[in-house]
Amino acid sequence: QVQLVESGGGLVQPGGSLRLSCEASGFALSMYAMSWVRQSSGKGLEWVSDIDSGDGATDYAESVKGRFTISRDNAKNTLYLQMNSLKPEDTAVYYCAKEKVAGTREYDIWGQGTQVTVSS
Repeated sequence: QVQLVESGGGLVQPGGSLRLSCEASGFALSMYAMSWVRQSSGKGLEWVSDIDSGDGATDYAESVKGRFTISRDNAKNTLYLQMNSLKPEDTAVYYCAKEKVAGTREYDIWGQGTQVTVSS
């Protein structure tokens, strides 16, 4: 069964850190470009970061650049998002997603999402 399962969300104070995980099954995520996308309450989807297949080149939204790091462990077939220096505006449901075609940021497989809440 092809699926993505996120974990690692939670409540954290401003300035804190979290690491999100996204375990893939049914396909090798190293073969595809993968993204993290978030959705805040009442807002649309916002692309956060992606990592290419092959050389693993990464890209980030300006709002998270320098604070978030995307990575993957091919042996564990798992995608990660390390989030540091979290801000209240990072509060959202975070989804991992598989790109249909690398570079298009169009997705054909989504995880169920994990809630991140940044609040004191």
